[in-house]
This record gives sequence, C-alpha cells and structure tokens, in this order.
Amino acid sequence: MTDDGRPAARRVDLTRVLVVEDSEEDVEAIERALNRSHPALRLEFTAHGDGLAERLLARREELPGMVLLDLNTRGENGLKGLAALRARPELADLTVVVFTSSTAPADVDACYAAGADSYIYKPVNFDLFRTVLKGAVDYWLQAKGQPPAGPGSPRVK
Repeated sequence: MTDDGRPAARRVDLTRVLVVEDSEEDVEAIERALNRSHPALRLEFTAHGDGLAERLLARREELPGMVLLDLNTRGENGLKGLAALRARPELADLTVVVFTSSTAPADVDACYAAGADSYIYKPVNFDLFRTVLKGAVDYWLQAKGQPPAGPGSPRVK
C-alpha cells in the first residue's frame, strides 16, 4: 500500500513479455521474430484474456515488462482485458501493446481510451511483421531505460 492507501504498483521484469494471442500461426511468428531480434527476452504465451489482471496479480513473481495483447482472443476480448488491467492500480507500470490485425479506427480509439500504451497493426508479410514488432519492443524497452536491440548488442540487460 502507498501512503495514501492505494495499492502499490508491482515491480516489472523487463526481460519478460506476456503474449495474449490465440492464433497458433501468430504465436509462432511472434516467437520467431522476438527470438531473432531480442533473444534475451523470456516469452510467455496465453491464448485467452479471461481474468488476465487477476492472474497477473495472483503471481508472486514480478510482472512481465510488457503485455502484447491481441484484440480478438478466445473468451474475454482484448479490449475488456485491457480495461481490466488498467482498472487495477497495482498494474499501473505494466506496458500494454495492442498487437492486432484490426485497422478499424474505432478499435484504435477504444484501445487508447482504455489505456493502451501502443496500438500496432500486424502486417501479413513476415519481414515487415518482424520489423514492426522489433521497433515496438525497442521503443518500450528504451522508454523503460533499457538499450534497444541492435545488430551488435541484441541482449536485454
């Protein structure tokens, strides 16, 4: 608890990324892309967003440094999951990147209104997919004080 009675934010582990994705093809693509660009990241996968905030809070270990969240997952959709994450003050330091196939302006607006840190469209071309994903992860690692992955230094410290 903080001095004003609010729950304290949980510590995050910048070497961990939780991917909420139910497409096996997208899971494989994300894993291949991030293992290539950021081999030191530890990836965790879940196919549904149901109870995501509660599941994260139930863990004893640090929170993942980032959540890559698909909007169209089994059970509770990504937007509801995002709103649930942002409703919990203990998860305030969690970076949530919506990584989805939807280009609908209403989805983009709704995600930012619900508290998304970024909204990124999944390209179909794998090279572009990898580049976009690397850029997003580099951006948020750098925003949290970590160096971006580069050709000579692909490790997260």
